[in-house]
Amino acid sequence: MTAASGGAQTARPTRLPRSARRKQLLAAAQQVFVAHGYHAAAMDDIAEKAGVSKPVLYQHFPGKLELYLALLDTHCDAIIAKVRDAMLATADNKERVKGAVRAYFDFMDHESEAFRLVFESDLRNDAQVRQRVERVEQGCIAAVTDTIISDTNLSSDQAELLASGLVGAAGQSAQFWLANGRRTPKAEAEALVAALIWRGIASFPLQGGTSGGAASEIG
Repeated sequence: MTAASGGAQTARPTRLPRSARRKQLLAAAQQVFVAHGYHAAAMDDIAEKAGVSKPVLYQHFPGKLELYLALLDTHCDAIIAKVRDAMLATADNKERVKGAVRAYFDFMDHESEAFRLVFESDLRNDAQVRQRVERVEQGCIAAVTDTIISDTNLSSDQAELLASGLVGAAGQSAQFWLANGRRTPKAEAEALVAALIWRGIASFPLQGGTSGGAASEIG
């Protein structure tokens, strides 16, 4: 029987490049993990969501934990990059503060709800997960610390302490805002938190002896 006469033949699934398939699997896994949490999620559910067989899924990820960690790495890297970009995007320190706050609010407010994997994981007791979650805080603090050191006469220890305050305020405020139903419009919430942080950090003099508001006025 020729292929032309095989009207009942089942079309073979499209064979994707390995990188594209991995991206597809990660997207499907994220939906399942966000909806059900790590413990309740099953590889069967992820394979079904991705429209592939379990053997295909296991070709890319040897187990559920490895899949979860790959997702965490992706999103942890993303938020660190957003904060670092905010520091590098301008020499205006007031705008840098706004950018750092915006990075957290954007991450928390994204429709993918990836924040649940980073900040609300039901696997925080796992050492590998905990290390990645801690890396987010450390990476964001490091990005801000480098900027403070380059702009002020503060020591590295002092700069790191200030950076931890900025990152903590931005992150906790964004989480609180989301958990409480976004009662304040996002742009207004970002502006309020940025103003609070700026009022404190702007009081530290720059290396040239001027206020911390390089290219900005305090206010």
